[in-house]
Amino acid sequence: MTDQQTAQDVVSQGAPPPPEDAPPRSRSGDSHARAFSPGFVAKLLLVALVDALGVYGILAAAAVNSWVIVAFLVFALVVVNWVYFSRRMMPAKYLVPGLLFLLVYQLFAMAYTGFIAFTNYGDGHNSSKSDAIESILAQNERRVEGSQSYPLTVVSRLGNLGFAIVQDGEVQVGTADKPLEPASDATHDGDKVTAVPGYDVLQFAQIAQQQEAITNLRVPVSDDPNDGSLRTQDGSTGYIYTSTLVYDANADTMTDPATGTVYTPSDHGNFVSADGTVLLPGWRVTVGFENFTSFFTDSRIAGPFFSILWWTFAFAILSVLTCFVVGLFLAVVFNDPRVKGRRIYRSLLLMPYALPAFISALVWRGLLNQRFGFINEVLLGGADIPWLTNPWLAKLSILGVNLWLGFPYMFLVCTGALQSIPGDVIESARMDGAGAARIQRSIVLPLLLVATAPLLIASFAFNFNNFTLIYLLTGGGPNFQGTPILVGHTDILISMVYSVAFESGLKQYGLASALSIMIFLIVGAISWAGFRRTRRLEEL
Repeated sequence: MTDQQTAQDVVSQGAPPPPEDAPPRSRSGDSHARAFSPGFVAKLLLVALVDALGVYGILAAAAVNSWVIVAFLVFALVVVNWVYFSRRMMPAKYLVPGLLFLLVYQLFAMAYTGFIAFTNYGDGHNSSKSDAIESILAQNERRVEGSQSYPLTVVSRLGNLGFAIVQDGEVQVGTADKPLEPASDATHDGDKVTAVPGYDVLQFAQIAQQQEAITNLRVPVSDDPNDGSLRTQDGSTGYIYTSTLVYDANADTMTDPATGTVYTPSDHGNFVSADGTVLLPGWRVTVGFENFTSFFTDSRIAGPFFSILWWTFAFAILSVLTCFVVGLFLAVVFNDPRVKGRRIYRSLLLMPYALPAFISALVWRGLLNQRFGFINEVLLGGADIPWLTNPWLAKLSILGVNLWLGFPYMFLVCTGALQSIPGDVIESARMDGAGAARIQRSIVLPLLLVATAPLLIASFAFNFNNFTLIYLLTGGGPNFQGTPILVGHTDILISMVYSVAFESGLKQYGLASALSIMIFLIVGAISWAGFRRTRRLEEL
């Protein structure tokens, strides 16, 4: 039966005919076959996998009270399921994955970095005030002299160790995160706990395998940190340890009863005594613009910072200029049809660009080695030139290696731009009497800059943050002397961020984040100015 006959039957029965653009009706069973097609099943499985991972993330985030992450994951799962099971959201099916990754890896990272930049987050200040109080009391714990000992049983649940004791005839069990509390239905033989529901009782061999973790374990006696904790030295006998310091929650002070010293909280997230003694660890607090101003007001940081700042600009500008000039020169030369074997030469010139940059950097580091490098030993006959350890030679070496790595890219870009210039424009200039030099200066170069200016701006931004080359070739060295952070003469701002955050002994994430924000503002401002200049070139 045809679709026209079907429509006529419907009209004859008094029902309105179907619209002309309506899809043809399918036989019963066809819709089910299409609904469970291989594509639909694959989509169902993928979305189910995403839902499973999302639910796991929600549970994990809720366990540590990260409610912002919970809210985002719930929102993401709702959007994913709505988009991929709705027939009206076809464009969104392609946009949603990219938008979610953009939110997580770009916008959230930028927002969180901005937040950290205004805090003292780092070693010694990486948690909340309550955690800092608990840690300070734990670090100063001592066994109560003459205190009762308890026959102790080591237990485990889901990989978390805990202690179980019998106190006043009742079994008490706890872990590092959970204070001692009564355990219903637990069994004991005298003063020794034999079984605890939900926990595995460790035997001697299992205790011996985890001896260090067990001796370092402290189980709080109660929710009040001043009550101390239960600890053991042998895995079989437990003792109550209390801190030599006492925290007064009402006065918000930490007191040493033996000396009478009182420690009060400071604006920088530490308990400090009247004589300036600081208790560690501290806690994370907002410090305003202190991280930003320290680069200009702290003499120990300001000197290296300004030295690194000017070198970063010099490195980025000189890298772009040298690579562009060499690439343009080679592109002009090998764009001339009179050059024989142009394809072979072009292929050879692309070799540095074909190799991974990090491998080339490591190879050049070996070639430039002062003691056994190929350049000193073979090419220079055993010379002792400190290519990577002298401040100025190290900078020159970095520019040379970056030229080796970067000119093939500019060569490709300029070759493409030259070949896109209309031949009739150049021919018209020749007919008007313009020489080769005038054609290059007045026609070829302006048209070339219009095509390559955005790429030059992008190249500047890339070299401004060219962490890989600096880290692999010189490691930022040779180092400055007398600075609180481990930075060197060939460091650029981005490698300075890495050093402040990870390599200076004391990790200072707040200071590193502030420097990252400044890099973002500098690159953004220069890029904005560069693109405005590009528009003027287009008008010209």
